[in-house]
Amino acid sequence: MTKAIRIHEYGGPEVLKYEDVDIGDVGPGQVRLRQTAIGLNFIDVYQRTGLYPLGDLPKTLGMEAAGVIEEVGDGVEGFAVGDRVAYAMGLGSYAEERVWGTDRLVKLPDGIDDQTAAAMMLQGMTAYYLLRRTYDVKAGDTILVYAAAGGVGLIMCQWAKHLGATVIGCVGSEEKAELARANGCDHPILYRDENIPERVKEITGGEGVPVVYDSIGKDTFMDSLDCLRPFGLLATFGNASGPVDPISPAMLGPKGSLYLTRTTLATHTATRELLNECANALFDVVQAGHVKINVNQTYPLSETMQAHTDLEARKTTGSTVILP
Repeated sequence: MTKAIRIHEYGGPEVLKYEDVDIGDVGPGQVRLRQTAIGLNFIDVYQRTGLYPLGDLPKTLGMEAAGVIEEVGDGVEGFAVGDRVAYAMGLGSYAEERVWGTDRLVKLPDGIDDQTAAAMMLQGMTAYYLLRRTYDVKAGDTILVYAAAGGVGLIMCQWAKHLGATVIGCVGSEEKAELARANGCDHPILYRDENIPERVKEITGGEGVPVVYDSIGKDTFMDSLDCLRPFGLLATFGNASGPVDPISPAMLGPKGSLYLTRTTLATHTATRELLNECANALFDVVQAGHVKINVNQTYPLSETMQAHTDLEARKTTGSTVILP
């Protein structure tokens, strides 16, 4: 048995239960992990509330973690007992131990500690595919990033700055604006007090930006479209304010023949080749010092309910790690 955080019904943070769970035996192609650090992400909230349904309950929540391999199943190649590993997009990470397939694991370099790894796998690989695959950010580009003081946002600001871009970032407070500035955001916008499209047009000399990275969803969708220059791309990758209402594609034409995509990390790490590309690019920029992972909050596994409460109340900045 191991301690884990499970839900038996959908709802608020109060549905998170800290309880004993039987993780079962290690099967072929699997390992048993002793988890040392667990990442907290907004997708965990979407799953807890039922916005992203999980099928039959109960389910252990959590999508990423770092840990040490304690046992190896039949047929496993390339991994051994004692290896430090990490993963993302693996439901069930809110646990002291788990059984998991090696097809989703990556080995950790010596230069990256467990808390950093747990904080960066999902958010950092998301930043990679957004900045390099969804729209290939180049030196001289000006981009707009929502939630610029959040986990993905701080990584994106630093990484985009390393690529030579100018970064406009939406934040909710002056404190978060300072944090974003310290991590490469050139022009923080206080979205509660300022008109986002007007400020973007002002900053870009009336032109607009070639790409908007929007993790907020419903509340910001139309503003995001209005920030784009002709032929610009809106990459929506989150629903912090709820899912975007249905739209007519015809609206994209008059606004400048715009492009719209809804991305997920699951697609971008669906094969070993794609996963390795994302993970290795992330490890490289972190170890080179171009991107620093800001682990600004930690919570014991038993206090995951409080972690969710603080995340939804916008009380967290950077990355949050849960400690088994």
